[in-house]
Amino acid sequence: MKCHLPVYALFLLFTPLIYGQSSINQNSFSGSNNSIIEGTADSGHHFTLLEAVRAANLDKILNEDGPFTVFAPSDMAFKKLSKIDLKELLLPGNKRELFSLLTYHIVAGNLTASNILKAMCRGNGKASFTTVQGEKIYASMEGLDIVLSDKLGNRAKITSADANQCNGVIHEIDSVIMPNLLAEVNLP
Repeated sequence: MKCHLPVYALFLLFTPLIYGQSSINQNSFSGSNNSIIEGTADSGHHFTLLEAVRAANLDKILNEDGPFTVFAPSDMAFKKLSKIDLKELLLPGNKRELFSLLTYHIVAGNLTASNILKAMCRGNGKASFTTVQGEKIYASMEGLDIVLSDKLGNRAKITSADANQCNGVIHEIDSVIMPNLLAEVNLP
């Protein structure tokens, strides 16, 4: 089967192995001895995500269980939200919606950037992954970037990949993607 990914995408995949460098931004998460929660807390620009994870009672799971792949929106990504007010989502009465939003950014298993590229290669340039929330997210290439999208057309670029933690891997993304559930919710 022929791979439809651009040749330079495969070059990006193997360049770090050859030269010991990464063409994707270096991650700011702590090392592999930390859990996903500890790595997120130490990153310095995922305070909003950490607050939301704690409000949804996901911190214990992401601190101990695994492995998980977390597509972690940065603080700047959360500032882009327009349809949904994050402060409203953080209220105790909206825990179900917050839980849905956060679990839409988590995939069971250890899904590295290399695994994502391989899946896109098998899928003629596209791949889908089922989140722990139950809906699918979609991956494709845009130039040199791996881009995730949801069914609503929201898109997020992986800006920092493969932050390996003791219970999974974190990829920083530049936008928040939405499950279908939140598209229909009108928060007070």
